[in-house]
Amino acid sequence: MEVHVGSIDEEDDEQGIAHMIEHVAFLGSKKREKLLGTGARSNAYTDFHHTVFHIHSPTCTKESDEDLLPLVLDALNEIAFHPKFLSSRVEKERRAILSELQMMNTIEYRVDCQLLQHLHSENKLSKRFPIGLEEQIKKWDADKIRKFHERWYFPGNATLYIVGDIDNISKTIYQIEAVFGQTALENEMPPPPTSSAFGAMASFLVPKLSAGLAGSSSHERLSNPADQAKIIKKEKHAVRPPVKHIWSLPGHNTDMKPPQIFQHELLQNFSINMFCKIPVNKVQTFGDLRNVLMKRIFLSALHFRINTRYKSSNPPFTSVELDHSDSGREGCTVTTLTVTAEPKNWQNAIKVAVQEVRRLKEFGVTKGELTRYMDALLKDSEQLAAMIDNVSSVDNLDFIMESDALGHTVMDQTQGHESLMAVAGTVTLDEVNSIGAQVLEFISDFGKPTAPLPAAIVACVPKKVHLDGIGETEFKITPSEITAAIKSGLEEPIEAEPELEVPKELISPLQLQELRMQRGPSFIPLSAEMNVTKVQDKETGITQLRLSNGIPVNYKISKNEARGGVMRLIVGGGRAAETSDSKGAVVVGVRTLSEGGRVGNFSREQVELFCVNHLINCSLESTEEFISMEFRFTLRDNGMHAAFQLLHMVLEHSVWLDDAFDRARQLYLSYYRSIPKSLERSTAHKLMLAMMNGDERFVEPTPKSLQNLTLKSVKDAVMNQFVGDNMEVSIVGDFSEEEIESCVLDYLGTVRASRDSERAHGFSPILFRPSPSDLQFQQVFLKDTDERACAYIAGPAPNRWGLTVDGQDLLESVADIPSADDAQPHSDEGKDIQKDLQKKLRGHPLFFGITMGLLAEVINSRLFTTVRDSLGLTYDVSFELNLFDRLKLGWYVISVTSTPSKVYRAVDACKNVLRGLHTNKIAPRELERAKRTLLMRHEAEIKSNAYWLGLLAHLQASSVPRKDISCVKELTSLYEAASIEDIYLAYDQLKVDEDSLYSCIGIAGVHAGEGTTGEGIP
Repeated sequence: MEVHVGSIDEEDDEQGIAHMIEHVAFLGSKKREKLLGTGARSNAYTDFHHTVFHIHSPTCTKESDEDLLPLVLDALNEIAFHPKFLSSRVEKERRAILSELQMMNTIEYRVDCQLLQHLHSENKLSKRFPIGLEEQIKKWDADKIRKFHERWYFPGNATLYIVGDIDNISKTIYQIEAVFGQTALENEMPPPPTSSAFGAMASFLVPKLSAGLAGSSSHERLSNPADQAKIIKKEKHAVRPPVKHIWSLPGHNTDMKPPQIFQHELLQNFSINMFCKIPVNKVQTFGDLRNVLMKRIFLSALHFRINTRYKSSNPPFTSVELDHSDSGREGCTVTTLTVTAEPKNWQNAIKVAVQEVRRLKEFGVTKGELTRYMDALLKDSEQLAAMIDNVSSVDNLDFIMESDALGHTVMDQTQGHESLMAVAGTVTLDEVNSIGAQVLEFISDFGKPTAPLPAAIVACVPKKVHLDGIGETEFKITPSEITAAIKSGLEEPIEAEPELEVPKELISPLQLQELRMQRGPSFIPLSAEMNVTKVQDKETGITQLRLSNGIPVNYKISKNEARGGVMRLIVGGGRAAETSDSKGAVVVGVRTLSEGGRVGNFSREQVELFCVNHLINCSLESTEEFISMEFRFTLRDNGMHAAFQLLHMVLEHSVWLDDAFDRARQLYLSYYRSIPKSLERSTAHKLMLAMMNGDERFVEPTPKSLQNLTLKSVKDAVMNQFVGDNMEVSIVGDFSEEEIESCVLDYLGTVRASRDSERAHGFSPILFRPSPSDLQFQQVFLKDTDERACAYIAGPAPNRWGLTVDGQDLLESVADIPSADDAQPHSDEGKDIQKDLQKKLRGHPLFFGITMGLLAEVINSRLFTTVRDSLGLTYDVSFELNLFDRLKLGWYVISVTSTPSKVYRAVDACKNVLRGLHTNKIAPRELERAKRTLLMRHEAEIKSNAYWLGLLAHLQASSVPRKDISCVKELTSLYEAASIEDIYLAYDQLKVDEDSLYSCIGIAGVHAGEGTTGEGIP
């Protein structure tokens, strides 16, 4: 339900009131609460122009098949149009919002506010941020809030969107009318006459304005009763209270604003934004769509050029982005050039970015680029159309609402693709270059009288900067220096872009034939005990194979995403394999590999264009226990072969470059130095070091560790993990058995057999700090202009498979514990089945994975109702479990945001909830709600290929021996079988006592840390 009211409609003394109503209406709704047990999820938000209430629900209840849509509509009706403004709820939400205000007020949020303030300096958008003003939020009473609600929240000023599994449209319309018909009538009745001190004179003294026209200044007396009736009928405002923009169009604005500078001690890097602001071009005709397509081709070329050309040398910038997008929230189209850089390189970074924009504007895209990006955009659109039945309702809803807000014609993915195909053939190179050039003129022609003026230029810069050999020094910058840097980019000589040769393939048929001859790939039995080379599970559709070089492979044929596929390589080891003399080697090594981006004799540009042509998305990352590489590909035009070729080349012919290593190391150096500038990161960093006994494998590597690394040491740390039986490849997609197995044999089977098996498996032990310790409670104080506070509470847990850091196997002990029912003699058949299921769960390797997941849901729910709702100590509190698969440990973390005056009480309240599960027993409805939530999430996500990759992970990993096919097959029945008793077996394995638990409180403010010893409570 989108109500057409937001912060822009607030008067000077109402700043933040729309957001306050969103909170009170949403969280005060009893009808919404009743939906929670059904597995429904709900949320709400307020922006400049809208207040949106959103419910994502199953279509019917699991038990009785009752249609849930009427209940969802009823809840939305109550939330939007009939909220109860109880003083108790208003007070709760006032406390929550004041806490949210401080939580949101990160340096990133402050930067966003600065950008919006300068971009929209001429209108209300620059001074009406939805969160509101603290001093006003503290003052409003329920009456003031109710009056704003009466003015704006009524059916004629709202749009209802329903997206989902609806087959009977007329029935749905009937259900809508049944719920909202009465509300609409109530809102259209003339208000009953109220006795007033002025009696009959009232109508002369008080203008009768429709509730929707509160912004109007008309004071005319209305004499005609028919006119009065018309005005009382509340209708959606055809014209919003006007937001006047000064557009960046030639001749539209002649006053050039000087660059603005926002300097703050919590900023680490230099960034500059150049904005151009124009009216939204509504996409309603083929001609409009054609223009959009041409702009996208043009900007794809710029993005690619900048991010690949300069990656081959050490660029002066960290990133250069050019974004051109419509904003329904702000009601305009904004083009933004964003350049980020190390502060010492800022002038060169601006110069290079401006130079590249000019090159593209002057010479345009090449013929090859036009063909390449047109092809990629059409393939992408075709892929989206093929997946039309698998786009989640939430994604479709967001797309429809944004299109509607902008006035675009709403089309589904198939219609969108057909329309794109209809115009694609008419696009010419000259037109692309002329349309694209207009987008860039505010940069390329900067300073010329004919050029559109930038709407704003804003630089966000640190106060101090770290210089090698000198240390911290003041960072100085002036608006005229910024203008000079832009102009220097305009004066540099430029030449046209050379056409790049893009490889059609990374491995030729001839090379492949030779590899097959040399390596003789084949499938071998999965284990010594099994004499079969292929295990297929009919129920889940999962096939398991093992190659002769030791690499295990799992695949699943899935029609979920038509002609699409995903593949993941998982390599055991990760950061845990870093030794004391190579701290940071794995994480820097993985980054080096992805910064270099080269394989074999192909340049980074060629590899990236190969991926563009085949619509391959590839990412590489390292975690504490794994290195993983993920590919998303399409099966059109040999896309799967292309993805396998790339994987083969990375495994066999990766190229390690010095400059990529320097960039990766510099990145982590910068990352480490920015920790003290972030309240959340510095608090979490201190806590992790305390709990993990100073083990650097769980935090960012230090400058000293980074200094000790060499290209050889990081290469060895990564490549020694790439060993046949230490790797596992899983693939999910819309392919045939023959297609996938020939790709696996050809490209994975021909990877060299295991090298040095021993190196991959051993690593230094990981231990929690022995307790008790004086580091169990710590504090971080951060000097900042604004007050904020956060805290983390953490402690040890077993891993997902019941193994602990001190060598215990909890699964063995759980299987032997008799269930409470065993003592009761009974012959009830239903209970017998339940008992068998419970026995199965107790003996199942996933026992802790299942019960810990349910426990986390219960604890999260309790933290919300106690710490946020009842006590009003926080806006946001969450409990998360990090259960490892390979490492024999896990931990839990509670994160809570608060204010400096409340944060200590918030931490105590969180600890009380965490420890209170024995005194305040888990109720059956709590467990039921947790099950519904997790099962509904599972049912929704099982339609995505990426989720299946997670289910397939470690099925054949020697380092995760307990994972087998039953962990996928029996997932839902295991959740259903879990009893309250089982949840307590899991709970008792979390270390929550004072000696095991760690907490760290972070406080930021002008006087943070003054008058404290660092340990005591101020």
